[in-house]
Amino acid sequence: MIKVTKNIMLQGTSSHVGKTVLTAALLRCLRLRGYRAAPFKAQNMALNSAVASDGGEIGRAQAFQAEAAGVASSVHMNPVLLKPTGEARSQVVIHGKVHSVMSAAEYHKFKPQAMEFVLESYRLLSSMYDVIVIEGAGSPAEINLREGDIANMGIAEAVDSPVLLVGDIDRGGVFASVVGTLELLSESERERVKGFIINKFRGDKSLLMPGLDFLEERTGKKVFGVMPHFRGLVLPDEDSVALEDRTGGAGQLKVSIVKLPRVSNFTDFDPLKADPRLKVVFADSPSEIEGSALVIIPGTKSTIEDLCWLKEKGFAGPIKKHAAEGGSVIGICGGFQMLGKKISDPFCVESPIRDVEGLGLLDSETVLGKEKNTFQIAGKAMFGKIEFAVKGYEIHMGETIVKGAPFAAITERNGLQSSIMDGCTSSDGRIHGTYIHGIFDNDGFREALLENLGAGAGSNGAFNAAKEASLTELVRLFEENIAVDEVLRVAGL
Repeated sequence: MIKVTKNIMLQGTSSHVGKTVLTAALLRCLRLRGYRAAPFKAQNMALNSAVASDGGEIGRAQAFQAEAAGVASSVHMNPVLLKPTGEARSQVVIHGKVHSVMSAAEYHKFKPQAMEFVLESYRLLSSMYDVIVIEGAGSPAEINLREGDIANMGIAEAVDSPVLLVGDIDRGGVFASVVGTLELLSESERERVKGFIINKFRGDKSLLMPGLDFLEERTGKKVFGVMPHFRGLVLPDEDSVALEDRTGGAGQLKVSIVKLPRVSNFTDFDPLKADPRLKVVFADSPSEIEGSALVIIPGTKSTIEDLCWLKEKGFAGPIKKHAAEGGSVIGICGGFQMLGKKISDPFCVESPIRDVEGLGLLDSETVLGKEKNTFQIAGKAMFGKIEFAVKGYEIHMGETIVKGAPFAAITERNGLQSSIMDGCTSSDGRIHGTYIHGIFDNDGFREALLENLGAGAGSNGAFNAAKEASLTELVRLFEENIAVDEVLRVAGL
């Protein structure tokens, strides 16, 4: 059992209860109190990923949490990342690099080895930080996943961490889910749970008090607070469950994002969803892109299979028609590859399909390779006749040969000088493809794009400033509604 530094863990009664955001809030509270704190999620299953400061791939949530803590992100903050590839298989990323592709059964056998990687990362972080705030995954009460668990109670016991259990009252049944979760834990695991946070409450809190009293009397554990439901804050979602709400904003200018089956890095579009000038739609059917000023094809974990899906669903014709009638189209990462003339997968890295014809809207061709490229980048992108400084990150398996005009010139990759050309732009400047995730976070570029589409000038302001303001408001709500000092005492502070 490891206990090198102070720690505390947030586990949930299920997925999407808000652990990620509450972990970020607690990390910012620690930062404001003068502690050097780090996030840690031993095992994360997500297609929403980012490139850490040390150049490897981690869950997007842990990159956001590191930002909240005011520290550089690291692959050790998310040592095991599982990226589903379909057919009950996942790409297994260890310490930021692809290890292998495994079935569920194969990964189950791999868990003891995965735990070694997890503990290696935890020890390293413990030598660097005062406090580690650990986020669980899913629920600790998933009986079929308990053996060899490295995501919830398995890691809590391995590093001797106290646990707070988070329940989502907005879904209903929160008291049953909290009590039921405790009932399914072992005696030692129940002892490790020090109390509860009720999340996403709407209404008069006084009406909730009988339920809170019941929880404390029934379990003998403390309710540390009730976090209100909030809207309008610019904070990233980790789970694709968030895409069930398929529209954002009530503006006049419509932006449609094709909702691919294996869509990844959907936080790329948070700046657009937050813009009051826009109506953002995640389109399930071709008819939903009608009337759009901009159509976006997002990133995907399986480019060829999602391109085949896009064609089978009937999106190809309407997208080409939209472009032919003067509409704008942007492809990000896998979406960029789809906009070209051809995608080849000679090693069958993503699927058994070796070649597929692209949409042909850009003069480019892509060959998928065995090695994944992960870079934090800085560069310069042209829009119209104006050059904009841009930052972001790249995560892709393929290399694309661009015969048309490049989208951007990359000047830095992972902090090193570079002279790589990124992406492709059509001769009329309306079709763009790029490998840069986070391209819309760049205020100057985004504003030029939206003004060109007819959004009007200056209504959106600076997205990154809005993110920081949202994090400040989140922490205010957390401090106001959660007994933070008591939570810190649980962590031994």
